[in-house]
Amino acid sequence: MDVVAGLLNGPRAEGAFLLRSSLLPPWALRVRDKAPLTLVAMVRGTAWVIPEHGGASELGTGDVAILRGPDPYVFADDPVTAPQAVIHPGQRCTTPDGGELSDLGELGVRTWGNAPEGATVMVTGTYQVLSEICRPLLDALPPLVVIRGDAWEGPLVPLLAGEVVKDEPGQDAVLDRLLDLLLVAALRTWFSRPEADPPPWYRAQSDPVIGPALRLLHDAPERPWTVARLAAETNVSRAALARRFTALVGEPPMGYLTAWRIALAADLLRDPGLTIGQVAERVGYGSSFALSTAFKRIRGVSPREHRAAVARAPEPVAPTTPWRRRPA
Repeated sequence: MDVVAGLLNGPRAEGAFLLRSSLLPPWALRVRDKAPLTLVAMVRGTAWVIPEHGGASELGTGDVAILRGPDPYVFADDPVTAPQAVIHPGQRCTTPDGGELSDLGELGVRTWGNAPEGATVMVTGTYQVLSEICRPLLDALPPLVVIRGDAWEGPLVPLLAGEVVKDEPGQDAVLDRLLDLLLVAALRTWFSRPEADPPPWYRAQSDPVIGPALRLLHDAPERPWTVARLAAETNVSRAALARRFTALVGEPPMGYLTAWRIALAADLLRDPGLTIGQVAERVGYGSSFALSTAFKRIRGVSPREHRAAVARAPEPVAPTTPWRRRPA
């Protein structure tokens, strides 16, 4: 498993907020929801995305934008259009002065806007919580990534657009998985571009020696890995593996493994049903004491303190009318 696959196999988009917007000009929305990651897929028409820092970018049909929070941004029919609505945490929506909206409202299942058949239709997917194992990849993104529709081939944007308006049994799970798939496809497309700057370990996954070594560490972090054992599994000498791994990834194999184990542990500690000892066993530490020592050295806090901090953090606020995940 690589870190991109972790978006699907690790903490998924459980309870992600999804909404279809149907709009006629003039329109502009200022988004201040502080979400860590948002994906917008253009189904029809055009829109401008204007980040808090950086230049505006025009989106067309089939384009996908990835916005890395928590900074605010604006979506509009034109960069000069003044925002008519502000989206707050929990998807609460008001006028710029805090009043109730009158020109924008619900238009059906997971659909919102000012016109049932708007010139612009887009689907927004918002991740409320990010996995620790995803952060090294997502932190390598600029605040705004735009993937043009002609840069890839696939049915994901129209498929998501068709599914988001359905009210069927299990529909939320279907939408979560489609959002994950679209995000992963967009990330792969972005990191394959010359202007992208993926982290060294991402590029190293295509290496014939280090790629398999990375997958072994990701797939089985609980195994008692040593450089010699990893070298034997990849059919190279210990010295050759250590040298090549450090050159391509930027750190020695065991240092990389430690960081991966601690990231996995940080995610597992969100589950109150697991003891610290059980988490330690799953990520390759022989005891809770061994995990605690490594965790505090890397994170600056103990696993118990990390778990307490996660428990104290406010839960993502459920979307409220009119920005509601499920129909009434």
